Amino acid sequence: MAKFRYRMQNVLNIKLSMERQAKQQYAEANAKLREEEEKLNVLLRRKFEYEQKARELLKDSLNVREISQNNEAITRMEEFIIQQRRAVQTAMKNVEKARQKMTEVMQERKTHERLREKAFDEFLVEEKQHESKEIDELVSYTYGQRLRETGHGESTGT
Repeated sequence: MAKFRYRMQNVLNIKLSMERQAKQQYAEANAKLREEEEKLNVLLRRKFEYEQKARELLKDSLNVREISQNNEAITRMEEFIIQQRRAVQTAMKNVEKARQKMTEVMQERKTHERLREKAFDEFLVEEKQHESKEIDELVSYTYGQRLRETGHGESTGT
């Protein structure tokens, strides 16, 4: 049997490589998103702690300076939280872009794999036809040899 060689195997290999790369980029984008979300959670916890401290400061004897500093810290945390929410949104968009790219590359790879499978099926059909033809030729040759050996194939000249 002849060896199957897919003439576009190098394209398929490139598609496989591109898919691995797209999956890696998607994983990196997801990791960045988780990192940004964790930063946001840290900021939210810090703001909550400052708000708790503000309540405590209002219960005790009033220290205007501490209350003012705490309010300033809360305001700063709110600004940081707004910035971090933007960073989270950007990271989410990057994850979505990477997911779309990965999906597109996977579809291209699957298309090339289907083409390869179709070419392999055609190769098998051709091989069966070739094999059948060789068997027919062998049977015809063997049958002709037997006829000559038994003398039935010779013509008698009268």
